[in-house]
Amino acid sequence: MLEPEQTTFILLSFEGPDIYSQAGGLGVRVKELSRALAERGYETHLFFVGDPTLPADESALEGRLWLHRWSQWISRYHPVGVYEGEDDKVADLNRSLPDALLNAYIKPAIARGNTVVVLGEEWHIAHAMTLISDGLYFAGLRDRCLLLWNANNHFAFHRINWGQLAFTCTLLTVSRYMKHIMWRWGVNPIVVPNGIPGSMMARVSQAQVRAVRTAVGAPAFVFKIGRFSPDKRWHQAVAAVAQLRDRGVPTRMLMRGGLEPFGGEVLDFAAQRGLRVAPLSSRIEDVASLARTLKENADADIWNVTAFLPDDLLPVLYASATATLANSGHEPFGLVGLEAMASGGVAFVGATGEEYAEPFKNAMVIETDDAAEIVAYVTHLAEHPETARNLRIAAQRTARDYTWQRVIDILLQRLDYVAIKQGLKLS
Repeated sequence: MLEPEQTTFILLSFEGPDIYSQAGGLGVRVKELSRALAERGYETHLFFVGDPTLPADESALEGRLWLHRWSQWISRYHPVGVYEGEDDKVADLNRSLPDALLNAYIKPAIARGNTVVVLGEEWHIAHAMTLISDGLYFAGLRDRCLLLWNANNHFAFHRINWGQLAFTCTLLTVSRYMKHIMWRWGVNPIVVPNGIPGSMMARVSQAQVRAVRTAVGAPAFVFKIGRFSPDKRWHQAVAAVAQLRDRGVPTRMLMRGGLEPFGGEVLDFAAQRGLRVAPLSSRIEDVASLARTLKENADADIWNVTAFLPDDLLPVLYASATATLANSGHEPFGLVGLEAMASGGVAFVGATGEEYAEPFKNAMVIETDDAAEIVAYVTHLAEHPETARNLRIAAQRTARDYTWQRVIDILLQRLDYVAIKQGLKLS
């Protein structure tokens, strides 16, 4: 129903593609989703709290994709990152974004004969979505738009007016696990899974993989990336490294956390377990600089990357590692695990939202918070390379079903129902 030449997508998110704007999986999600929609031929606008030093508006993909950096005047006072001054930025979004969208983007698109699909992400955008709905209603345009709101996590659910949001928008989420959590709040969302860019399915250079493994210089190499949060089970990962060492399996871990205070507890815990942690604060540009940095810190048990890690290095790390530890106790979807699988990596995922993972077939599913569970599986992989090889092959086969282009197919089919539910009128 929603053909590219007659549809405009507007995505609203707190995080976005700028380094300043990325703190977790949300920034990656909206970056890749907006790009995939534009590549499909849809006029796509992404509004987010952006880097205050970059242009307010920027186009890409022959003008089909537009990036709009909002609240930059506030971000100038908060240069650390998107979540600094969070409440002030949310207030500014609610105050200024709905009217600007209606007058500068939605009305002109409708005047051209387009249907407008507005997708808001997470609690920061929830109230703005109801304000947009009100503005459309009073302008007599509510039946020319589809309004969607998506939950990627349960953060700040207590701050959402669920009755109001469910009345004005169709609610989405990324997994059945999240759907069940949202039932507790009296709503029943539609599941549309997260996705990965199709480019991640490209074969990783084996020469680069060998270079990383040589620089690591240990039979077991584990990689962990994510926010410093107890939900991510950092302590379990660190304890597993210590136990592997104590069992005579030389193991090294490369980790990249966030700016959260819990990171200090993780590093203290590593020190208590007698692990040597080397902070890697210099920017790592490519595989060569990564290998050089690791060799310069060869006496470390854990390398803690505190500089920005380029996206194009991640597939190489996933493919090089004995295990990518995406071992969360609460994971709404598990994007890191899926990215690792797409890159030919062995993902150790939790047992919550990672519904793509099949234990011992395409991934290792960690059912407990006991470090010994990780130890058992890493030891097995180190001793049985054929098992690891089979896991890597099956993982990539599964990941193909979760590229953004396939997820967009699911979304568009769901929108056929949403159009009926919301009473959409076509021009």
